[in-house]
Amino acid sequence: MLFKNSTGLAPGKATRDAFGAALREIGAERQEIIVIDGDVGNSTRTEYFAKEYPDRFFNLGIAESNMISVASGFASSGKIALVSSFAVFLLDNAYDQIRMGVAFPNLNVKLVGSHSGISIGEDGPSQMAIEDIALATALPNMVVIVPADESSTRAATRAMIDHPGPVYLRTGRPAVPVIYPDGSASFEIGKANRLREGANLTIIACGIMVAAALEAAHQLSQEGIEARVLDMHTIKPLDIAAVEAAARETGAIVTAEEHLLEGGLGAAVARAVAENFPVPIAFVGIKDRYAQSGPPETLLEAYGLTPDAIHQAALEVLERRSANEPQSGHPHQ
Repeated sequence: MLFKNSTGLAPGKATRDAFGAALREIGAERQEIIVIDGDVGNSTRTEYFAKEYPDRFFNLGIAESNMISVASGFASSGKIALVSSFAVFLLDNAYDQIRMGVAFPNLNVKLVGSHSGISIGEDGPSQMAIEDIALATALPNMVVIVPADESSTRAATRAMIDHPGPVYLRTGRPAVPVIYPDGSASFEIGKANRLREGANLTIIACGIMVAAALEAAHQLSQEGIEARVLDMHTIKPLDIAAVEAAARETGAIVTAEEHLLEGGLGAAVARAVAENFPVPIAFVGIKDRYAQSGPPETLLEAYGLTPDAIHQAALEVLERRSANEPQSGHPHQ
């Protein structure tokens, strides 16, 4: 398990594994799906699809820009073109082609970035996508999805295929806790899932940090602080209604993400809060630096992506809110 777990979350699969299994299943239903990979199908798990439907799978080698151009051609011909590689290779190497060949013409191309974040561990900073969400959300027409566990990834993969336009789906390498134990996560693009009720503040997280948020909420509850927890699986379009409701009803927000603070989930939430109902916000994420190589658990601890970091951010944001309140108190306390 990536995080200490006092909430009873069971161990689960990696989101990349769940994506591969879902794609294989959907491939039998949707004959128009074409899958393109950059010679890393054994890692991205597109190999699951390749083994079942070899005539619809294309390994184009380590040539991400070319992959996007080919996918654009397939999409222009009426196919659903899915391109997969490591997130850092796909978004960073082929950004101009994604911009001009996918986002600008609003083509039905699906981008799946595997091995995202610093939790890939020993592969090191050259392999760690920590700016991919910022890059993807900056593109007009692009939907950006960051699922939290295997169940939500399966549902997200299906929603991605059904969506008529460009989508970026972010998956990860390590096994993650099961957030949706019944195996059937509720998933709607642009609609956050409320995982825990609470009136004192709201923790909004995505990806692997959802499990950390639930653990932090459990810690806070031991201190008499009840935190609402939102799984904000869609970064774009953001569920602005859920963010505004969190601000109005709980009075303080903490965001948590395995990404740079610039341009990620926290930045999107902050904008929504500023435009709709300003409240104190604290941000847990990577702070303007690249990570070193090391075991995933060690890196997450070193760069402040832990339940303890969320817990501390919650206490700090509550203190800031309290300092700005009238002496008569605040209804959320």
